[in-house]
Amino acid sequence: MRLGVLCSGGKDSIYSCGMAMEREDVACLITVHAENEESYLFHTPNIGLVRLQAEAAALPLVETVSAGNKEEELADLGRALDIARDRHGIAGVVTGAILSVYQASRIQRLCRDRSLWCFNPLWHTGQEAYLRALIGNGYDVLVSGVFSAPFDESWLGRRIDARALELLIHYAEKYRITLTGEGGEYETFVRDAPFFRKRIEVVRAETAYRNYRGIYRITDARLVDK
Repeated sequence: MRLGVLCSGGKDSIYSCGMAMEREDVACLITVHAENEESYLFHTPNIGLVRLQAEAAALPLVETVSAGNKEEELADLGRALDIARDRHGIAGVVTGAILSVYQASRIQRLCRDRSLWCFNPLWHTGQEAYLRALIGNGYDVLVSGVFSAPFDESWLGRRIDARALELLIHYAEKYRITLTGEGGEYETFVRDAPFFRKRIEVVRAETAYRNYRGIYRITDARLVDK
C-alpha cells in the first residue's frame, strides 16, 4: 500500500515513518506549515526543515500552509491529503499520534471522508520502551522546544540520549509530565534516522527561553554524508 506520512520533523512522525517503511511503500511526506505558533493541531518549531528530512530520506514532500486557526486547521490538512492522494497515489496516511485523541480522531475523520486508511503505529505504545528503541535504533533527536516545568534552558538543543531519558523518566514521576512530550511539554527535531541516506548537520541555531518556555530555532542546516 502506498502511504503518505504526516511529518512534523519530530521524533514521533519520523519514527512512525521508519516503521511504515518496514511493511509498506511510503510514497511521500506531508507537512503543514502553521503560521500560528499556538496551533492546536500542528507542530511548529523548525517545521521548515522537514524539507531537508525529506531530501535526506529521498522522499517527495507535500507542503501546504495554514493560518493555524483552530476552526480551519482541519480543512488545511485535508487539502494537503488531497494533494498527496492526487499527486502520489496514496491509499493511506501514517501519523505519529501516541496519546492525543484530539489529533488522532480528527485525522481519522479526514481519512475516512477520503476513503484513506489511517495508520497510527505508536498509538498507546509503551512510552519508555518506545524512547529506548528510538535511541537504540540510532535516531538522532534534539529537543527543539520546551513548554513546561521543570525544563530549563539547558534542554534546548539537547540530544535525547540515555542520560536525557533517565531525566525524563524522573520528571514524569515527579512532575507528571508525559514521557514522550505528547502533552505538549517538549518538542523535538530529528537530525538523523536509519532510513536517511544523509544526516542533517546544524550549522547555526539560536535559543529563546523564559518562564519554562523556550525554542531552539535552527537558522542554518545542511545535509552531509554519513
